[in-house]
Amino acid sequence: MRVLVTGAKGQLGGALQRTAPDWAKVSAIDVEDVDLTDAAKLSARLRLEAPDLVINAAAYTAVDKAESDEATARAINADAVATMVAAMADTGGKVVHVSTDYVFDGTASTPYAPEARRNPQSAYGRTKAEGEDKLRGQDLLVRTAWVYEAGGANFVRTMIRLMKERDELGVVADQIGAPTWATGLAETIWGLVERQTVGTFHHCDAGVASWYDFAVAIAEEAHARGLLTRLPIIRPLTTADYPTPAKRPAFSLLDCRATRARLGAEAIHWRTNLRKMLEEEAKLG
Repeated sequence: MRVLVTGAKGQLGGALQRTAPDWAKVSAIDVEDVDLTDAAKLSARLRLEAPDLVINAAAYTAVDKAESDEATARAINADAVATMVAAMADTGGKVVHVSTDYVFDGTASTPYAPEARRNPQSAYGRTKAEGEDKLRGQDLLVRTAWVYEAGGANFVRTMIRLMKERDELGVVADQIGAPTWATGLAETIWGLVERQTVGTFHHCDAGVASWYDFAVAIAEEAHARGLLTRLPIIRPLTTADYPTPAKRPAFSLLDCRATRARLGAEAIHWRTNLRKMLEEEAKLG
């Protein structure tokens, strides 16, 4: 199967390339190859390569910047998806699109099912929801949240940097979700593709955490692996204490039971995957 991965240099794009199964002949593109805001060039590239499958791991993810640059966010998160779908409709291919918990409003008290009503509260969330709406019945949508990977730009590595610089820091404690290792997400996507899955599915690591809980775990696990020489003081903050241009979901847990049933495997707890990521991070030096 010929597979084209977009967002080649991103966390998920890299993980998809590293975990690709033997049956997948993978090529990957990033902005240097094709600017996703240029619909004509993107369409031409897709029709030229005519892959059996496009896995769209590219996205405009600058959540706060999107509030003042929604047009660019829409061009990448929605319009480019429409271009991919149209090209695949012409060549007979399929699209796997990765989306986000931000399509929900965060007011639930139980994990969001794949079919739950969407109500995005930010420009980023709105444009990602619009991208979802471009898919066809034969395509696959995978939503996720709180993604991180060794060597990437993410919360884990930001926290380690700040913990090295400061004796004390504050982290929001009233936003709840589940951290997700990009490697595990990539393996789930490949598993769903192998089973010719269509429709909407969710993937996050098992367990529940606030950003504060996550930060405390990062400190403990990073210190145990020599990535930190001391444990900083971490203070819990409220969302009101740390205002941002974009509204974040207060509750981001996704119901992943259908995904696990489809794959026939239990989810791995987020702290277990955090340890794996930090072991990789330690090797990077």
